[in-house]
Amino acid sequence: MQTECSQERFSFAPHFSRQVSAQFSAQRVSGDGGALLLRQVDRKLNLLSRMAGCFADGRDPERIEHTVEEMLSQRVHALALGYEDLNDHEQLRTDPLLAVLAGKRDVEAPLAGKSTLNRLELAGRTPRYHKISYSADGLDRLLVDIYLESHSAAPQRIVLDLDATDIPVYGHQPERFFHGYYDSYCYLPLYIFAGDQLLSVRLRPANRDASAGAVEEVRRIVAQIRQRWPEVQIVLRGDSGFCREELMAWCEADENKVDYVFGLARNKRLGKIIGTEIHQARMLHQTTGKAARIFAQFSYQTRKSWSRGRRVVAKAEFLDKGENPRFIVTSLPEDRWPAQDLYEKFYCARGEMENRIKEQMCLFADRLSTQQMKANQLRLYFSAFAYTLIEALRRLALKGTEWAEAQVDTLRLKLLKIGAIVRISVRRVLLQLSAAYPWKTLFAHAWQALRC
Repeated sequence: MQTECSQERFSFAPHFSRQVSAQFSAQRVSGDGGALLLRQVDRKLNLLSRMAGCFADGRDPERIEHTVEEMLSQRVHALALGYEDLNDHEQLRTDPLLAVLAGKRDVEAPLAGKSTLNRLELAGRTPRYHKISYSADGLDRLLVDIYLESHSAAPQRIVLDLDATDIPVYGHQPERFFHGYYDSYCYLPLYIFAGDQLLSVRLRPANRDASAGAVEEVRRIVAQIRQRWPEVQIVLRGDSGFCREELMAWCEADENKVDYVFGLARNKRLGKIIGTEIHQARMLHQTTGKAARIFAQFSYQTRKSWSRGRRVVAKAEFLDKGENPRFIVTSLPEDRWPAQDLYEKFYCARGEMENRIKEQMCLFADRLSTQQMKANQLRLYFSAFAYTLIEALRRLALKGTEWAEAQVDTLRLKLLKIGAIVRISVRRVLLQLSAAYPWKTLFAHAWQALRC
């Protein structure tokens, strides 16, 4: 039944001759026609079904209207499509295209509303909502499994990038602390990536060191990787927040054999060691008028915290603003990684991980507003799996195209947000995509790649 508002016609007379009018009379129109690509990615990876396998549903099967898998699919696909809030699902629950993505048999039946999805997020974390629970270990293993399955053979080297980021909190949320560096109340989750693929995300309060819990996360990931590829070389890479004796000593242990490259915070003692190189850089800068860099390396041990001497690579840099020395500590040998190559070609590449973390925010990983830390951790998982879907789309369907390295928000805007008319018959759902869509050839390429 049409409402009075939908029957109203809006018209105006522009400067040219034809009158323009609009009316809310279209039956089923979606702006997310390109989301069918996400459905194909999910089918290829069997991702959301396996994610649902990490949940235990203790509800009465005879009284269930929305299965756990349907609710997870609805939530994760909506995040990938740019719907950040549970309130959005009060309108989205009647969208037949989202019902297709969620795996609903009857695409005209309503999906879960905001209250039902909220109970999913709080299930098992409060006495009131206890019938649905999830295994964090299972979700963690699944993220690593997806990475392992993306390789047909063992890679020559696996680089695990570690970093922490701030997620501001508002109001009196649990375990909120003021972080002086970020100048706000925030959480400090730990992220671990291998290239573009996310292997771990762990929510932590902000009163922890950046490396807190890193050994446990790395131990778990390394064990899972080595179970499949026992001889593969694994290198940890991170900034000075991860240059800690506990983590470096764990890597150096004979039973682990993991290499590392970490930033090293500068101090007066280090500055004196490379005093000659800084002077040379200053003279070179005065001669050329350009930034000057001279690399050096030496064995170094702190007076208290380090248990042994370690290889340190220094960049003695002089800029217009003055000296700018930088240091890294590593277990990688000099014969394979000379000082300059190690710093410029290997360590500096970790900056790409910051782009991957920014993409998490494009998928609303910063929406951690519940009153339960475990529920907020689950929201991080939702964003992580939404990212995994889009990363797989980029890797499997867009390789070799102009969008092979496009950001999440770019892919969402240009590839997923396609106007479509949705027609439903007894046997099928037909989408008529906009004929004006400018990247039809690229869309067809992606679709064909996912069907192979």
